[in-house]
Amino acid sequence: MKTVSITLNSIDKVKNFVNDITKFNSDFDLVSGRYVIDAKSIMGIFSLDLSKPITLNIHNDKEMDKILETLSPYMD
Repeated sequence: MKTVSITLNSIDKVKNFVNDITKFNSDFDLVSGRYVIDAKSIMGIFSLDLSKPITLNIHNDKEMDKILETLSPYMD
């Protein structure tokens, strides 16, 4: 598992983020305070406070380089 910090501060960014990570057959969790949600759930993402950076837990070790490259526009 790898943990990175991401910023999703616009509706378009959230939509593009969900589209990008659904391409991977892996589990992704977003952690904001005491809330943990499935990062592939657009409705779940909008329930978080998007004004601050969010922690993303990536549960995949095989495609990590490709995942990090895809997620680079969202990382802090």
